[in-house]
Amino acid sequence: MLKKIHHIAIICSDYEKSKHFYTEILGFEITQEVYREARQSYKLDLSLNGNYCIELFSFPNPPKRVSQPEACGLRHLAFEVENIESAIETLSKYHIKTEPIRIDEFTQKRFTFFEDPDQLPIELYEM
Repeated sequence: MLKKIHHIAIICSDYEKSKHFYTEILGFEITQEVYREARQSYKLDLSLNGNYCIELFSFPNPPKRVSQPEACGLRHLAFEVENIESAIETLSKYHIKTEPIRIDEFTQKRFTFFEDPDQLPIELYEM
């Protein structure tokens, strides 16, 4: 029945700040950007390496969502990287702090976490 994840929707508190973060820092490409007058909302479709994967929304005064520590609901987004040190170095150029690198106890792969502008946890997982 299911084939794959189609996209992840994110509601941000500061559209321009989040748009910059996901495109200029993380490297997502803009597929489409529309302003929906009736909802006073932007919808930004983002792709990574040609695969559509994030819808970034802005809404006036969205309610806060508890994301840490370990709140119920979506836990984090995870992105595969080839070299975790290189990815961390790139993030640090934008003054984005990451947690210390950890080792997945089951796969022995290395990973770390950082946050988007709304403190959404994002994981980098080295393959």
